[in-house]
Amino acid sequence: MDYDAFFAAQLDTLRGEGNYRIFAELERDAHTAPSAVLHSEAGQREVTVWCSNDYLGMGKSDLVRNAVAEAALQDGAGAGGTRNISGTAVQHVALERELADLHGKEAALLFTSGYVSNWASLSTLGSRLPNCTILSDAMNHASMIEGIRHSRAKTLIWKHNDPEDLNRKLSDVPDDGAKLVAFESVYSMDGDIAPMAEILDVAEAHGAMTYLDEVHAVGLYGPQGGGIAEREGLAQRVSLIEGTLGKAFGVMGGYVAGSSVMCDFIRSFASGFIFTTALPPALAAGALASVQYLRQSELERRRQQANVAKLRARLDALRIPHLDNPSHIVPVLVGDPFKAKFLSDTLLENYGIYVQPINYPTVPKGTERLRLTPSPQHSAQDIEHLVGALSHLWSQCALSRAVA
Repeated sequence: MDYDAFFAAQLDTLRGEGNYRIFAELERDAHTAPSAVLHSEAGQREVTVWCSNDYLGMGKSDLVRNAVAEAALQDGAGAGGTRNISGTAVQHVALERELADLHGKEAALLFTSGYVSNWASLSTLGSRLPNCTILSDAMNHASMIEGIRHSRAKTLIWKHNDPEDLNRKLSDVPDDGAKLVAFESVYSMDGDIAPMAEILDVAEAHGAMTYLDEVHAVGLYGPQGGGIAEREGLAQRVSLIEGTLGKAFGVMGGYVAGSSVMCDFIRSFASGFIFTTALPPALAAGALASVQYLRQSELERRRQQANVAKLRARLDALRIPHLDNPSHIVPVLVGDPFKAKFLSDTLLENYGIYVQPINYPTVPKGTERLRLTPSPQHSAQDIEHLVGALSHLWSQCALSRAVA
């Protein structure tokens, strides 16, 4: 078999469907966010980034950068191995305590990424809970899906954000086994928010555990940035909360927070924790500084929310269609992979605006989009430049406008 020919053919298929992805080489300067320098064959030039998941710009804050630098100079660049072999750093312990307190839980457990925390925790719970059935929201993230698949537990998919369908599915599950309901708070592509209280009511009525992914909510919602569960006063009712340190907190890593015995169980049995090099202590120090700061500061959240509202209002004024949702994520709907890529390429080349197209398989075919994430650092001029460019290109591509 000509393996390279097979690989090339598969890549050609992606290109033919308009779903082949090309990375932009960006040099980010913490002092000029949300700007970055684009490196290309044509040279270097400044662009404005509109699709970062560093939602509040904390990764570029002096507070977080100094915490990382000081810890790296003191302790070194890496963790030196797994926590089982190299030991647990004091920064790991401090951060886990802070995260547990943030979510009102007894304990927390760090992982190297949000993907790994989902994969490792769900696969461990699903495989080791007796006769476990996992009920997964239809729009759950790929990391949750992979963890559930790896667990080999019986799996039922319930309609997205539909507590009534969840109730029907749970009613069909025998009572002689464990039940685990897995869902997200803020869904990253559509920006919709789960009806959390209703989902918890259903799960509790059937004696099911709940697993909540808050990666696109921690730092952004709730009085202390504890996510939607904190904002709605529901955190204590959730069995296990999963979050990330790589989005609103601006650093890297993932975690789960729950009871002491559950976190110890995952720590003791999850291969994705046991056999993975630990998060560098310097990054844990930076994440700790970020979490502590955002627990007492509302300024960044208020500025971001104001910019989200401004952007939505300007898109509405120019009748550029975008999904109406209650979150900070602004998906501008294109509906065609080639036009989405054309918009992205032209915005970058002609307007100095960097936003990646979101195509299949991240979103279903026919729902291709540009996913905009306003930050506190975007100015009114940045917003006007973006919507003006979008409006011009919308006409050039003969795309439909929203109904006035």
